[in-house]
Amino acid sequence: MIEVIATIGEVRKIVEGWKNENLGVGLVPTMGYLHAGHESLIRKAVEENDRVIVSVFVNPTQFAPNEDFDRYPRDLENDKKVCERAGADLIFHPTAEEMYPADFSTYVNVTKVSEELCGASRPGFFQGVATVVTKLFNITNADRAYFGQKDAQQLAVVRRFVRDLNMNVEIVACPIVREKDGLALSSRNAYLNAEERKAALVLSAALAKGKELLANGERDARKIESAMRRIIETEPLAKIDYVKIVDAKTIEPTADVKGTILCALAVFIGKTRLIDNFFLADAYKPE
Repeated sequence: MIEVIATIGEVRKIVEGWKNENLGVGLVPTMGYLHAGHESLIRKAVEENDRVIVSVFVNPTQFAPNEDFDRYPRDLENDKKVCERAGADLIFHPTAEEMYPADFSTYVNVTKVSEELCGASRPGFFQGVATVVTKLFNITNADRAYFGQKDAQQLAVVRRFVRDLNMNVEIVACPIVREKDGLALSSRNAYLNAEERKAALVLSAALAKGKELLANGERDARKIESAMRRIIETEPLAKIDYVKIVDAKTIEPTADVKGTILCALAVFIGKTRLIDNFFLADAYKPE
């Protein structure tokens, strides 16, 4: 049975022992309710490290007052099974009080790269993400940390503060895992009823349209975005938050597709907000 540790002090003591044996430590930060996408991250971490920690913590500081913190899905027993099956060594499952004492007052704020896309729609979200991930890096002293590319802007934010703050941790990006019909795996998919689950396929359909236009030589980002929007607007249950093409590193909007771009969207299906994306290195530009 995998060990579940709730306190920072205990985790640090265990990691200190591993480090004294010159063992490499991998970290997979999660909010729990683990699915096959998380499992792929854990398996990658197990391949590349001697010991692997999976954090399971629904972080309150990245939820706005009107968001779904209280109803965010939780299932620690299933999380333990996923972690054991994937080969993780330890689950760090702290309380909010353990991570944020009553007089907590220090936050990590990453400007610019956090301001578009989800940052524009969810003020304070990336400050919460950057703060909790910084804390997890400090607590676990991990050599490598693993993040899924579905949360592409989060990945860019983490890479930026790791670089800017000279943190000694390697950030490893892992591919999006999808259902057979193309829907990106997400813990929030659990909110969808049967009709909404079917409607959610409009996200991957819109991304497929974007890829098709790019493959056919279209380089006007606004035209591609508009075509993708039209696909989504055919679904009555869908409400667009954003559909944007941005520079993959800076997350700044771009008028023309060049370099490496991120094509990202966020769409409400009923009351459930889902995100998806793809990256493209402009392999079609002339030599």
